[in-house]
Amino acid sequence: MPGKQGTTADTDVLVVGAGPAGLTTALQALAHGATVRVVDRRDHRVRPSRALMLHARALEGLRPLGVTAGLLERADTAPEARIHLGRWEVEARLGHADLPDTAFPHLTLVRQADVEEVLWQALQDSGVVVDWGVEFRGLHQDNGGLQALSSGLVRAELQGAHGPGHHVSRFLAGCDGQSSTVRGITGAQWRGGPYPVEAVLADLELDGGLDPGLLHVAVGQAGLAFLFALGEGATWRMLATRPASWQAGARFGQLGPPVAPEEVAQLVKDSGLEASVREVGWSAQVPLQHRIASTFGSSPVFLAGDAAHAHSPAGGQGMNNGILDALNLGWKLGFASTAGRPLPELLQTYGQERLPAARRVLALTHLIFFGEASPHPAARLARSILPAFAPVMPLLLRRRWLIARGVRLLAQPFVNYRNSAISHEGTPKARGWPRPGKRLPDAPAAVDGRSVRLHELTAVPGLHLLLERDAGPVALDAIPAVASMDSQPRLLHVHRLTSHPGTGVAGIRPDGYVGFRCGEADPVQLRDWLRLVGAVRD
Repeated sequence: MPGKQGTTADTDVLVVGAGPAGLTTALQALAHGATVRVVDRRDHRVRPSRALMLHARALEGLRPLGVTAGLLERADTAPEARIHLGRWEVEARLGHADLPDTAFPHLTLVRQADVEEVLWQALQDSGVVVDWGVEFRGLHQDNGGLQALSSGLVRAELQGAHGPGHHVSRFLAGCDGQSSTVRGITGAQWRGGPYPVEAVLADLELDGGLDPGLLHVAVGQAGLAFLFALGEGATWRMLATRPASWQAGARFGQLGPPVAPEEVAQLVKDSGLEASVREVGWSAQVPLQHRIASTFGSSPVFLAGDAAHAHSPAGGQGMNNGILDALNLGWKLGFASTAGRPLPELLQTYGQERLPAARRVLALTHLIFFGEASPHPAARLARSILPAFAPVMPLLLRRRWLIARGVRLLAQPFVNYRNSAISHEGTPKARGWPRPGKRLPDAPAAVDGRSVRLHELTAVPGLHLLLERDAGPVALDAIPAVASMDSQPRLLHVHRLTSHPGTGVAGIRPDGYVGFRCGEADPVQLRDWLRLVGAVRD
């Protein structure tokens, strides 16, 4: 196993866990100048998918990493659902919502396994090999406490097929799931609790008249059942809920023991769908919980994805939220690895930004899951009377604005970083851009007379400065940018928008949020912000 004695880092970043959050963290850090290693205790990367959906914000953030085309090739971007309400069936078209400010105005159905495959392949193409079968055991300890090496590095103790080893790095990203070993060594409290219901996942062959081109949703008093034609061991993937049967020591969020075929068949029967189970290719019970870590870490150890927060499957937020963690953390680790100086204020913003965001998402999923699956009498009553509204639902679902609002809500428009230490409002204020800390929308623009979209301009890694038409020039040669050596790509890009009159400038972060805006392209204020985020060498 790799590892060198002494105080020289083997890599800048060690990522523990090769799920979507871990792979995205590695790709984002790598794209922004860091050297990375990824380890995962699984013997191989193939496993059944638990998540089946990507939302627009995650796709927007992944676009600069060059992986969205591969993801969309494997996805259904125009899904249609059939909602079964007793004897009523209601059609809902969930693709191509009326959302003009994003390149991904749709729900995207894609298996977690396919997401991991695309991200893993992108790492492979960049020369980073995931080390499977290597387990993180802890950090170097001395006198009963965690100790950094004399140089400020950390040493991870690892266990692989060939015995124990270690890895020295500047930073460690714990993306190792809800039972995270990394979270355990940070001392973070795991706040929340278990749900009284569990999920049942199964891949099935069905007899009956279910159209495989649709997502089928069955609403019953006991909860909702979903059937996707996205199975990996059979045609259909079922997600249903039932009263929890987990035992003490259950691994929440992980695939548990198989469910008896007759129990799976009963869940399909109880859903009211006109189908019967012919074959169960695979099944598992999944204990569910709602929890969040009290801290997402501090330098040099951080948490992301399921290691930092645990969701119900409602709204398909778990994988998306982990990817958004990773996109936020990865560029900061990259810049901190290459800036040539400590960047404590930048690294502190990871928790400042993502912990409140995760709390909001957890509240959303908790509310949705209450309506979908809670055994509470109020929730059961609401589900029981829902069929009474079936005759008017087609009229509502034909209104494109209603579908658009639902798709937008799942893309987390309520998440912003306005209170972040790296969200700066210059003087004078710029009026034509979102406030610092808010997402940059994908609006039309022109550069040198060429029509573009803003997200086309920002679809490469790094920071992007958007100059209004009459702004003064920015002398990049006078700004020693991070990773601007000949051997690495420049990570500071300037675009003059001839379509935007004015003298101002907006600074766009690598994860797609506005970090700085000013009504004048003042080089002093601009340099101060660039230095704060690590894009200026001293």
